[in-house]
Amino acid sequence: MLNRRHLRVKVLQSLYAYHQSNSRDIKHHEKQLLSSIDQVFEMYIWMLSLISEVIDYASRDAEDRANKHLPTADDLNPNLKILTNKFYTSLGDNRDYLIALKKYKVEWSFDPELAKSLFTTLKNSTDYADYLAKTDDTIGTDKDIIKFIFKKVILKSSLAEQVFEDKFIYWPVDREVLQALIAKTFKNFAFDDPKENHLAEISGNWVEDRDFVVNLFEQTIRFDTPYQELIAQKTQNWEPDRIAMMDTLLMKMAIVEFINFTSIPVKVTINEYLEISKEFSTPKSNSFINGILDKILFELKAENKVKKIGRGLIE
Repeated sequence: MLNRRHLRVKVLQSLYAYHQSNSRDIKHHEKQLLSSIDQVFEMYIWMLSLISEVIDYASRDAEDRANKHLPTADDLNPNLKILTNKFYTSLGDNRDYLIALKKYKVEWSFDPELAKSLFTTLKNSTDYADYLAKTDDTIGTDKDIIKFIFKKVILKSSLAEQVFEDKFIYWPVDREVLQALIAKTFKNFAFDDPKENHLAEISGNWVEDRDFVVNLFEQTIRFDTPYQELIAQKTQNWEPDRIAMMDTLLMKMAIVEFINFTSIPVKVTINEYLEISKEFSTPKSNSFINGILDKILFELKAENKVKKIGRGLIE
């Protein structure tokens, strides 16, 4: 599921898009922000569907083999155990999954060669041969072959990679979250009764997380000018065009959390944005942001503007 760092990254991406856009319609950009979060769940549904699509291709493959000019005995009697895989059949009966398929209009007819390519890779693997040879299958062993399809077949496929990159603009960033959602699904699908199995959730508490995302986004924009001035005071020896936009946005987001998010500890805020800077900004951004935020925090504390309550502590 999406943790707070992932959500901060989503806000960062939306703030960057906002400042690059000619539109200053905050509600429009906020809607885009929430849509980008929903797209993570959509990507998750598309991936589950692709796993099913690969398994479905076993039927097509068996039909093609049977229609060969000179079919062998194996061609005429293929092992189709994968079609009774407990994870696969349980997913196909899952009401939430079926609703999501319709919501996101998931179907793979636009790329008919993808499932064929992936199934061929699966069929030629020793893991699949070992799976077909097993006679004492459990929900655990059934999930093992699905994990193999996901990790070693789909995620290793350049064709699948290209499809998801084309369809989901933030695929390189969201891929890590996708893997966590799929892993959570494997844990959730632990029962023979399909009604007991549940899809992963995009958030542990969406009401709370939605408020966090929207408030962080809106307040970073609302206080853009004063926080820009605050940063400028601490970077007088730096030419403005030498400071990466991502660095500036990360510092503004951190200042918003210092002042306006009373339950988030200061150390958590600083550590989160320093970690994000390692992935989304320049190699020197980490130490630069840390130094500037230390100066800003010292001043804000002196002015009694940093007030933390509950579990949040300034130190």
